[in-house]
Amino acid sequence: MEQIPHKKLRRGWTTGACATAAARAAACALLGGDFPDPVRIALPGGETPAFALALREKGADFARAGIVKDAGDDPDVTHGALVIATVRRAGAGQGVSFHAGEGVGTVTLPGLPLAVGEAAINPAPRLMIRDNLEAVAQAFGQPCDFAVEIAIPGGEELAARTMNPRLGINGGLSILGTSGIVRPYSCAAWIAAIREGLDVARALNLPHVAGCTGRMSEMAARETLGLCEQALIDMGDFAGGLLKYIRAHPLPRLTIAGGLAKMAKLGQGALDLHSARARVDMARLASDAACPAIAGAVSVLQAHDLARGQGIDLPAIIARKALETIGETLRHAPVRAGVLVVDRAGKVLAHV
Repeated sequence: MEQIPHKKLRRGWTTGACATAAARAAACALLGGDFPDPVRIALPGGETPAFALALREKGADFARAGIVKDAGDDPDVTHGALVIATVRRAGAGQGVSFHAGEGVGTVTLPGLPLAVGEAAINPAPRLMIRDNLEAVAQAFGQPCDFAVEIAIPGGEELAARTMNPRLGINGGLSILGTSGIVRPYSCAAWIAAIREGLDVARALNLPHVAGCTGRMSEMAARETLGLCEQALIDMGDFAGGLLKYIRAHPLPRLTIAGGLAKMAKLGQGALDLHSARARVDMARLASDAACPAIAGAVSVLQAHDLARGQGIDLPAIIARKALETIGETLRHAPVRAGVLVVDRAGKVLAHV
């Protein structure tokens, strides 16, 4: 499979790293110091980046700081969002507690790594915040007992563009990130959301899920397969991420739904279906379809038209090839797999 080169992209910082920096700055001010600006934090991998403050405020019993998220060159909906931490003292021995402020969601469904009712601040960011607050408390000779509230103004509107509503995270965004670093187009947050969606489906005992590449394939999967919202997993281009997770955490039945070109890539062994990283090999497609005329096609859509003119059902061939790749990736996992191929209007072209 030909790989398409692209320029080196600028990395950024997760919402978890930004929340950590805001919380650390606020804790310093709360314990009697100044707001450090920039504020330097320790990441799990040992890096110590510094963040400029966009907001600082101090009251009788709280301190508040804000960081504008820079996601680098990653297509992240939270790029440019203001991440705010409000820190208050807690009772002796209470440790660090976490609370959802404006624009940060609350967990309402089982299956996530947080209990129902908890603020949607994932375990890794919680640990990162706690570790940094412990360092601040030690520097001031104080116990590490704090109530930390994280807010992202406008987060509820941004969350509508993520998988959070489907995952049962209501009221806003999740605070994410394991390393603190956003590596462009690795889309770690998207893959994490895929895994969380599958975990929710498993916790709800759903017998059938569909990994969908986009809105049209999702609509087709909903109507054709009769699936509920929690069974529809927005996998985007990350077929491999979804399949490998299901291989390790099986569900009874899986359908992969997508357009002709993406399913053709999957059928040729690509597990990352993004146009910047994989192309359809037209000569191979022509061979699979026993239709030499499509070897020179400039798109899979044109290949479909040429094949149809010769009475060849190219979508069905693509679907069967995609199913072979799915089977090879799932190996011997006890998962009944299928493929749904749709056109740009959401019409089902093949279903195996």
